[in-house]
Amino acid sequence: MSVQDYPSRVSDPKSRKAETFSYLPSMSADQIKAQVQYIIDKGWNPAIEHSEPERATDYYWYMWKLPMFGETSADAVLAEVDNCIKANPNNHVRLIGYDNFAQSQGANMLVKRGDM
Repeated sequence: MSVQDYPSRVSDPKSRKAETFSYLPSMSADQIKAQVQYIIDKGWNPAIEHSEPERATDYYWYMWKLPMFGETSADAVLAEVDNCIKANPNNHVRLIGYDNFAQSQGANMLVKRGDM
C-alpha cells in the first residue's frame, strides 16, 4: 500500500489544504448540519471564522460575530454560516466548536471554500 501525495505549494493557492477535512470530498448540506449537531450535542460553543483564500494559512482568521455560547439550534448556527458566506462570498468559512472544559477547539472544519 502506498500513501497518496497531495502536492500543496505556496505558489499555487488552489493546491493548498486548510485542515484534515480538506482532503475529503466536500460535505453536503446534510453532512454539515450533522457536524453542527455533533458540536451542539457535545456542549461545545459554535463559532464561525472567515479568511481570504490567500491568507488561509495565517494563524489569524476573522471572527464572524462572537461564538454562539449555549446555542442549541443547528439551524440557527447554519443561518449564521449562511450570513457569513453572503457577507464574505470570496472567503473561506470555517466552523469551530470550542470546548469549555478542555479550553481548546474540539472541532474545526472548512464549510465553504473561497474563490481563488
